[in-house]
Amino acid sequence: MTAIRSVVLGCGSYLPQQILTNAELAARIDTSDEWIVQRTGIRQRHIAADGEFTSHLAIHAARAALANAGVDAQSIDLIVLATSTPDHTFPATAVAVQNDFGIHHGAAFDLQAVCSGFIFALATADNFLRSGAFKRALVIGAETFSRILDWNDRGTCVLFGDGAGAIVLDAQLQPGKPSDRGILTTHLRSDGRHKSKLYVDGGPSSTQTVGYLRMEGREVFKHAVASIPLALSVAAADGRIKKGDLVLLEAMGGGFTWGSALLRW
Repeated sequence: MTAIRSVVLGCGSYLPQQILTNAELAARIDTSDEWIVQRTGIRQRHIAADGEFTSHLAIHAARAALANAGVDAQSIDLIVLATSTPDHTFPATAVAVQNDFGIHHGAAFDLQAVCSGFIFALATADNFLRSGAFKRALVIGAETFSRILDWNDRGTCVLFGDGAGAIVLDAQLQPGKPSDRGILTTHLRSDGRHKSKLYVDGGPSSTQTVGYLRMEGREVFKHAVASIPLALSVAAADGRIKKGDLVLLEAMGGGFTWGSALLRW
């Protein structure tokens, strides 16, 4: 029995040029390169420049993904952008991406599930493609977390940076077997009981401010340690992921939200 699968045609990523090292952070707050590396493995993070928005990062990553896939932007009829740091409260950052590529058909919208956002966006696009509603999707994860960090809180500011990753998905008819290419299954979950463990203390409705990221580090660490689209792009580019490989993606984010996707490259 045949089945429509969402097949990955290509992927791409983008990191801002500005780099903030552990040593530079140590000059600002009570921390050290040794302390950060020992606990996180992080030595540096990329920070968006003044005037560089989430949409700019997303556009760069999308352009790279389209080039890698070898397809024209006009063939995209769905854009799902996962972000917790949109350019504006509305409209969706996805429409800025859509407009930049001159795409005036189909649909574009944002999705918010914090660090699980890319998996949620992937599952959403997959369901739309398998339903036949759309044919080709651009799925993007993009963040400028540096804009919501409290740079005096060493428990959070050392962990996050800015960047974007994107993939192109194409609806293709497959034999309907485990050997099919494309997304084979996705699973999404959330549990609001843990929302106070990782959150931003602001918002349009509550404080009329953007707010800062707050986290109970030890509690969050019990649930997860791990970014997907960037790592996926790097692994595909350096040959660690090859056509036909079975790839398992998983993520966890504030809420708590978590999810997974199994796909054959």
